[in-house]
Amino acid sequence: MHPVLFHIWKLHIYSYGLMIAIGILVGLFLARRQAMLEGINPDKIVDIAFYILLAALIGSRLLFVLTNFGEYAADPIKILKIWEGGLVFYGGLIPAVAIGIWYIKRLGLPLWQVTDLFAPSVAIGHAFGRIGCFLAGCCYGTPSSLPWAVTFTDPRSLAPQGIHLHPTQLYSSLGLFAIFAFLIWLRKRRTFPGELLWSYTLVYSIVRFFMEFLRGDPRGSVLGGLLSSAQAIGIFLAGISVVMLLYLRKRGLKENVRR
Repeated sequence: MHPVLFHIWKLHIYSYGLMIAIGILVGLFLARRQAMLEGINPDKIVDIAFYILLAALIGSRLLFVLTNFGEYAADPIKILKIWEGGLVFYGGLIPAVAIGIWYIKRLGLPLWQVTDLFAPSVAIGHAFGRIGCFLAGCCYGTPSSLPWAVTFTDPRSLAPQGIHLHPTQLYSSLGLFAIFAFLIWLRKRRTFPGELLWSYTLVYSIVRFFMEFLRGDPRGSVLGGLLSSAQAIGIFLAGISVVMLLYLRKRGLKENVRR
């Protein structure tokens, strides 16, 4: 659509980078506010967010480069141009969760309470990021004849030009805003710490699994092309999420009995 929103002299303002920045700021604002409501030092939340974002950016960019290796092998400097588009969410999610858990424990904060605090922020930040994907043309869909199909015409777009495509980026964004609303609803009804984080990963994995059937960009594949890489990761994460939800619920029930 509009990979470059406007120019200031020789400075290009990329829509993808701007939407990612908006998503980060909105997510961080919500996390800080919730931390204050729950009696957690909001400055520590900012520290945790820094390490999570760093891990997420490195991991998501690395997986995107690996799945589009031919393009970046010819021009390696493009690997650094993340503001133009090209981050794979699952590539960032796994290292972000691992680093986040490590740093939360290092700060001596209640692990699952803090991860629940971040879950809605991740969902809404990701939703804004998908709008950036749409504007940049990455993560595009398969050809479509539906009335809401979109056609990319800007030569700087990462999507094929002149073809009617599913707006999978907007499908994903709407799904993520819905997941955010679900998590806010669930927060008021949470029965054990960790419920929001693992509910988020479970629901997102399911949504993403079906969304993959409409994606037209290079996906990577496993099992001889039976599944995309994201679908395989999603199945794994969904399984882990179910196990963790059952485990944490059982542990929470036991702790309530002791009290």
